[in-house]
Amino acid sequence: MNIPKPIINILRGLPRAARSSKPRIRTDALQPWAARHSVHSNSRLSAQAAAVYATEPSIPDVPQSSNPQLAFPCLDNVEERTQKLSRRSMSGPEPSYTSGKHNTFRSHEPILLDWGGVLPRFDIAYETWGALNADKSNAVLLHTGLSASSHAHSTPDNPKPGWWEKFIGPGAPLDTNKYFVICTNVLGGCYGSTGPASLDPTSQQPYATSFPILTMHDMVRAQFRLLDYLSVNKLYASVGCSMGGMQSLAAGVIDSSRVGRIVSVSGCARSHPYSIAMRHTQRQVLMSDPNWANTRGNYYNSLPPHQGMKLAREIATVTYRSGPEWEKRFGRQRADPNRPPALCPDFLIETYLDHAGEKWCLEYDANSLLYVSKAMDLFDLGAQLQTATTERRRQNADKLQTSQTAPHESCSLVLPEKPYEEQDSSENIMASDQPSLAHLDSASEDLVQGMAALRDTPTLVVGVASDILFPAFQQREIAETLRKAGNRVVTHVEFGEDRSLFGHDTFLLDLDGVGGEIKKFLG
Repeated sequence: MNIPKPIINILRGLPRAARSSKPRIRTDALQPWAARHSVHSNSRLSAQAAAVYATEPSIPDVPQSSNPQLAFPCLDNVEERTQKLSRRSMSGPEPSYTSGKHNTFRSHEPILLDWGGVLPRFDIAYETWGALNADKSNAVLLHTGLSASSHAHSTPDNPKPGWWEKFIGPGAPLDTNKYFVICTNVLGGCYGSTGPASLDPTSQQPYATSFPILTMHDMVRAQFRLLDYLSVNKLYASVGCSMGGMQSLAAGVIDSSRVGRIVSVSGCARSHPYSIAMRHTQRQVLMSDPNWANTRGNYYNSLPPHQGMKLAREIATVTYRSGPEWEKRFGRQRADPNRPPALCPDFLIETYLDHAGEKWCLEYDANSLLYVSKAMDLFDLGAQLQTATTERRRQNADKLQTSQTAPHESCSLVLPEKPYEEQDSSENIMASDQPSLAHLDSASEDLVQGMAALRDTPTLVVGVASDILFPAFQQREIAETLRKAGNRVVTHVEFGEDRSLFGHDTFLLDLDGVGGEIKKFLG
């Protein structure tokens, strides 16, 4: 069989193990280090779980932290069903999560988070391109996707190409001859900003899963602290793609007077069930990795959950691209049709996913993936949630005086006693239009009220028909909601499959289409 040249090039780019039928244990990317810390048992484990994991790393005792340790009843159930998990050595790798040289803003003032957590202080990693003009009116804040660093474009201190390299620069969509472009690593990330891997100033240990739950609004408020530091009172534009598209909208809702224009590409105004479900599966497979489950995420002095991260990344990669693209790239070809089929990666698409997961599993902190992806799930610009959040923040405002959670507080999450059961058949749901339409109208009105703050803000909304993670109807929802809220300066562009087969990743690849629309909108 003649394998097309692009496929051969893909195979040549894969690690040797991906082209072989023999499994290989990943060791080349793991940097050995000496085990320096003892690990102690923790009373939170049930007696049965303690018996099962008597020889496994247990949850370490940690000093009083700034926020309560989260509870994980789903994992407690798994432990009760499980008799034995594979053993991992306590002497393992300590991955380095870094994106190279960047600037760091440190806020010494505590920040109150939407769900009641408090960070006594925090860092925001950022990079800039272009020059801030005299009246500081040309700043563009670029918001990232879930796992991106602040390194969107190369700099003299870090010449490595950035994740949006061609979109930033002289004459580019984010024209550095015109604009002062700022990009940050989000709060909760692991590329220089404060996140679960950072040291808790109270315990002097990594926050791990005592890190508080985050929202998109929390991330934007932290970015606004950076803008205050840079003396940027109003942005020329807030620009974001994917998760960044959520943040871009949130920035305008939080303070419309501070944002001159909004660009949201492949984003949404609220997370919908499908994307929540996909991120749930990623978190569950990651949290089921023994290296994560046995420590409840306190793995920083032991082996990181790299296998769970690999599988989570494979699931994510499925949602980032489109079926038609993969049909063209891989078809049904197997890596080596002369060998018998195998349960390990065998088809070209399988080897591609395996390589994508293998390459990334030690490049990003597992806990950051959990926290940031959960923040995406919680995103909803509806008025009801905004009102409830405002009230919750008011009730928790006194926590800023002590910068830590009261000692008696703890996570009260429990699993429902009875599993969810289908109430109606799919046939009944599809046949009954009126209840469904009433629900949608009600939700739409809630969103209109919640986004009313953006009625005077020029907004560009871009969607892609082949995007299965943030389907094009979600961008239509943004545009229609803004128009219902009274916004007469909404530009909505949707690329059909005739234009792009790259799915959700179109925003990273389509310089002419996505980049062209942004350049035209910004002026």
